[in-house]
Amino acid sequence: MRTEDVLAAIATGLWRWDNASGTVTLDAEAARLLGMPGESGGFPQSAVRSRFHPVDWNEINGIVNLAVAEGTLAEARLRVVDEAGHVLRTVRSRSKPLMRGTDLELVGTLQEVAEPQPGTTAAQSPITGDWRRSREAFLLDAGRALAEARSTAEVLRVAASLSMPGFSPDGLAVFGVAGDRLTIVGHHGHKPGDDHPFSDMPLDADYPAAEVVRTGRASYLPTPLEYRRRYPTSWPLAKDFGRQSWAFLPLIVAGRTMGAWMAAFKHPVAFTPDERSVLTTVARMLAQALARAEVADSERELSLGLQRSMMPVLGPEVPGMSVAARYIPTGGGLQVGGDWYDMIPMPTGRVALVIGDVQGHDVRAAGLMGQLRIALRAYASEGHRPDAVLSRASRFLHGLHDFSGADAYEEGDHSSPRFATCLYLEVDPPTGRIEIARAGHPEPVVRTSDGTVLVRPAEGGLPLGIDPDTDYPTTRLVLEPGETMMICTDGLLETGGHDLDTGWARLRKVLEDHADQSLEELADTLVHAVHGPASHSTTGPLADRREDDIAVLLISRDGTPTPRAPRRTAMGVAQAEPERIAAARQQLRELLHDWTDREQIDSAVLMVSEMLTNVLVHTDRNALLVAEVTCGDADRRLRVEVADADDELPHRRWPGELASSGRGLLLMEMLADAWGVDPRGEGKSIWFELYESAAPEAGPDADPDPDADPDPDPDSPA
Repeated sequence: MRTEDVLAAIATGLWRWDNASGTVTLDAEAARLLGMPGESGGFPQSAVRSRFHPVDWNEINGIVNLAVAEGTLAEARLRVVDEAGHVLRTVRSRSKPLMRGTDLELVGTLQEVAEPQPGTTAAQSPITGDWRRSREAFLLDAGRALAEARSTAEVLRVAASLSMPGFSPDGLAVFGVAGDRLTIVGHHGHKPGDDHPFSDMPLDADYPAAEVVRTGRASYLPTPLEYRRRYPTSWPLAKDFGRQSWAFLPLIVAGRTMGAWMAAFKHPVAFTPDERSVLTTVARMLAQALARAEVADSERELSLGLQRSMMPVLGPEVPGMSVAARYIPTGGGLQVGGDWYDMIPMPTGRVALVIGDVQGHDVRAAGLMGQLRIALRAYASEGHRPDAVLSRASRFLHGLHDFSGADAYEEGDHSSPRFATCLYLEVDPPTGRIEIARAGHPEPVVRTSDGTVLVRPAEGGLPLGIDPDTDYPTTRLVLEPGETMMICTDGLLETGGHDLDTGWARLRKVLEDHADQSLEELADTLVHAVHGPASHSTTGPLADRREDDIAVLLISRDGTPTPRAPRRTAMGVAQAEPERIAAARQQLRELLHDWTDREQIDSAVLMVSEMLTNVLVHTDRNALLVAEVTCGDADRRLRVEVADADDELPHRRWPGELASSGRGLLLMEMLADAWGVDPRGEGKSIWFELYESAAPEAGPDADPDPDADPDPDPDSPA
């Protein structure tokens, strides 16, 4: 007798599932069991898959993966459905997974099993190996998903998506306790408003969930008759949902019943010991997840309260100016940190804009931030100048460290000193004049009316709280109509693995490409460019990217830009800061980003480097660089001026072939379209001009008469 005849006699078919080719090979009996048309042969995977109940198909994936890991057979019960979704029969599959490289192949049998009797569970099996494996796989997946849920809403979504092995509920509800009342925390599988009769029920009510909370014992109702017999009062409320079986289980954490969980089924469920074991395990995991989510929700509410109490609301409106701000806390912990911004009306009619960052991302950093913000607001409201405000704030923060005591520092980092960076702007709205004091903070950025984006160099001192006697120099500039200034904390620059340079390059492109947006839209765009939607409650991969808090403040001067308004930049280079010469070269290149002649840009950078170096080498004074691009009727002109407080004027020399200096004025004579040296009351300035088109004839002041210079001095700058 052939093997095929024996298998057909016992209603057993053979199948081979080949993922590599995407086909399923069935013999005649297997094709009959699955309701496939025709005789034996190969069928597409999609056609065979459509014959299985979706719930059973989801479960078999976990069973096969477990069998591959253990090197055993995969056993499962599968309901076969017709094209309309009606269950035709139940078959048992026993298959051997075979790995062909990275492709999976299943070889096994299909056998019809007896239909369940009314009142029993369709998935009940005399052979429990497949049930136990699918149960273990389900519980592992459920535990992982519930452990990853971060809020009550996420826990409820996970609970609603759980597909239990063989008896998945179609209706879920989670009940909580508020005093002596039963409340609904969330539900799934019901229409809006269906929860109204159950949303505020006394705990002594004749309702299964209330009894479960009172007694701490589960209640299983396999039939409507059993429900009506045990709870006649609440049965009229439940019968309209058309369910056949119900399970109510207590949610217990640390011995306390915090609520109840209802699982309702449209098909009869017998609630066998195995099924009750699964439901009990899920209820325990759900209770733990809800307890964690409750703590997380409380911490989130605490952090939101801290933010609302500490972060100001911008206002009142600044006449002639628009202001926008955003604060995004870090993704971890309580989502609070040390970044802040503030807008302070001053008694002089001016407005102070402040942005800063206290070291750390914890509650102590947030507390210090609140204290420091209040202190800055007090000093500014007294009318102090920007440098005095930061000096006083630095002494205030340093005094907080001294008050803690040296012994406290040794107890741990919770009491260790903290410093803070800060950028303080005093703005005069009618004129657009801004005075800047900086304490170790990133410099401000200005987008001019023609779309050019420049970092505005601002002299600064140490971060607040390090040295109580630090001075903070003041930098002055004018914000022209149509210009926008951005100040931010380093989180906006460095989030996403960037450093200050690459982060600034990323933001510069955003500022240039969105010049037509309103200030509020631009603030959202800047935050979105760093880590996605500007919502600190966002969860998932975007939240994980937040390495630091983010604060950003934008200010724009209203009004129509002046036609062909000049484009300016200025910065100081101190004797102790020769490295700022490189920053000056970069600043000039940014100012000339759209200059057509690249050779002229290189020439301008070379001359600026020579002029600044001469001041630092041949004098004991600081240098001030001012560069301006102006538009004439047809041409653009670059004028660069370097001033210092030394009275000795430079003069031309004729260096030898091997001389290492003395060529400064010769370079300017060769490269500049016009240049000159102007004495001042205190000191001098040397300047040059470049024209974007052909250079005009040099005027009398373009080339000083060497005979008018002072006597040659080999130590004088050249």
